[in-house]
Amino acid sequence: MKNIRKIIKIDEELCNGCGVCVPDCAEGSLKIIDGKAKLVADNLCDGLGACLGSCPTGALQIIEREADEFDEEAVEQFLAEEKRKQEKEQPATPAATMDCGCASSHIQSFNQPIKPMSSCQTASQPRELAVAAADEATSSLQHWPVQIRLVPPTAPFLQNAHLLVAADCTAVAARSFQEKYLDGKAVMMGCPKFDDAELYIQRFTDIIQTCNLQSITVLIMEVPCCSSMNVIINKAIERAGVDVPIKRIVLSVRGEEVIK
Repeated sequence: MKNIRKIIKIDEELCNGCGVCVPDCAEGSLKIIDGKAKLVADNLCDGLGACLGSCPTGALQIIEREADEFDEEAVEQFLAEEKRKQEKEQPATPAATMDCGCASSHIQSFNQPIKPMSSCQTASQPRELAVAAADEATSSLQHWPVQIRLVPPTAPFLQNAHLLVAADCTAVAARSFQEKYLDGKAVMMGCPKFDDAELYIQRFTDIIQTCNLQSITVLIMEVPCCSSMNVIINKAIERAGVDVPIKRIVLSVRGEEVIK
């Protein structure tokens, strides 16, 4: 039944698709679709506007218009269905299959960092081979996989780890990404704009609750859509009820640290 009532309105001209509003909607009525925030269904929005304050561009507002009545039962059914979808995407056991088709039993920890070749070793080789060998020998990556969607909370490399949560673009923006940010840390990477924010929140909640993290470093870009990674981590820490030291670093599109 339709009535005139308060409901969310999204100005697509102002919306930059950052997704910061999504975790603030307890009913799950907002999603990022084709790079813009969308109202999933009128009957899922209670019209209270909990999402308004998080929007950095002012794209959200509460208006009055004809809409289906808010339906709490529909919300419960919708959230339950979303949870089922997320559980299918998450590996339930160590032998589960990941989204990429790789079994999670293929999780790898590189316990011994590969040491760079000495100057004598590289000098004795042709320049092209020496450069290639040096490049391969200096990786600070200590495990696989690295994508947030593919790393289960049971991954052994997360236990007692210093965790780097990095937005995808940071690895190409920062020339010294490995030496400056990755060295000595477990890393999980993803895009807070295009990926599922609620899935991320639950994944990090489980990790924080079970892995005894020593610290979390959040590395993002200065673009507005990246700021939702901070919201995701904040929500996960709140849900987990565990206090973890956290450091936040913002990079410009040229890879320089932005002071905020």
